[in-house]
Amino acid sequence: MEEDQREAVASLTPLAVSADDPQSMSDVQQNLYEDAFKLLWEMKMRKRQGKPNLPDTVTELGTEDGCKVYLVGTAHFSESSRKDVVKTIQEVQPDVVVVELCQYRVSMLKMDEKTLLKEAREINLDKLQQAIKQNGVMSGLMQMLLLKVSAHITEQLGMAPGGEFREAFKEAGKVPFCKFHLGDRPIPITFKRAIAALTIWQKVKLAWGLCFLSDPISKDDVEKCKQKDLLEQMMSEMIGEFPDLHRTIVAERDVYLAYMLKQAAKPLELPLALGPEPSQQIPSVVVGVVGMGHIPGIEKNWNNLLNIQELMSVPPPSLATRVIKFAVKASLMGLVGYGCYRVGKGTIHLILSRPFIQSYLHKFTN
Repeated sequence: MEEDQREAVASLTPLAVSADDPQSMSDVQQNLYEDAFKLLWEMKMRKRQGKPNLPDTVTELGTEDGCKVYLVGTAHFSESSRKDVVKTIQEVQPDVVVVELCQYRVSMLKMDEKTLLKEAREINLDKLQQAIKQNGVMSGLMQMLLLKVSAHITEQLGMAPGGEFREAFKEAGKVPFCKFHLGDRPIPITFKRAIAALTIWQKVKLAWGLCFLSDPISKDDVEKCKQKDLLEQMMSEMIGEFPDLHRTIVAERDVYLAYMLKQAAKPLELPLALGPEPSQQIPSVVVGVVGMGHIPGIEKNWNNLLNIQELMSVPPPSLATRVIKFAVKASLMGLVGYGCYRVGKGTIHLILSRPFIQSYLHKFTN
């Protein structure tokens, strides 16, 4: 594709003009730009299949304006899903590609497989501190526990997550005039809303289950996730007694993804280079790459009037959560005070003079 585009542009022979005539040079450059634009657009339209031969994992949706959305349902650790994404983008030559990622996870698009495998397997103190700084204590710990689940799958399969998103990013770059959008809700908001939805006891039980996850996983198990009925059964078994967790992590993101896909599926306003009519619009074609578990929810919400403003808010911590956080802080301060008392006044002065201790005391008193 990239080579065809270069050849198309190179085939345009500029007119002979004088370098002393800036206006003529400008006109020629404008004509070249318009001709190149037309050629690339025609090339794209020729490759776009009217009746594309798409994988079974693709669901087609439409809008009132005639825009089409092809949803590729994927398993996040699946080689087959990568191939499905590549085939779909090549067949429909989309105007926009939307993926189930947010700005906090966009780095995985440009990292190579070896680096991603190393990152996924290594969960260290630095990552924990960064997660807590970014999301707060409870949400940061939950993020690290879920990363541990991802690392467990990575270790079992020897495959880094997000391969289908990286393929989508690469293929979108090969399609002329194709935009690439991030369609998922920011992960800090999702984690904070998930934590706020759980009781203290549910948080303890969930953390305990994630900490001791060790069941073996095979590649066949991952590929089976592409069957809708099996995936729904697995989701219900996994979530079990945490319906509020399902609401925040799955159902709310179904609504958010549907909203972002509908925003991407807007008629295109063509430039004058493609025709004499001003503001000429044509229906757009969108490819969405999302986990298979989100397909039923996106379909369910597709024709609804969606408002994501409430989904972007973070509820204040409950009274019980505030009491526990205060108790933990008070206990830590008590231990520090007792330790200082035991080691003497000189050491107390030395410890309290440290910048990070003063910073912590300032935050605690506030």
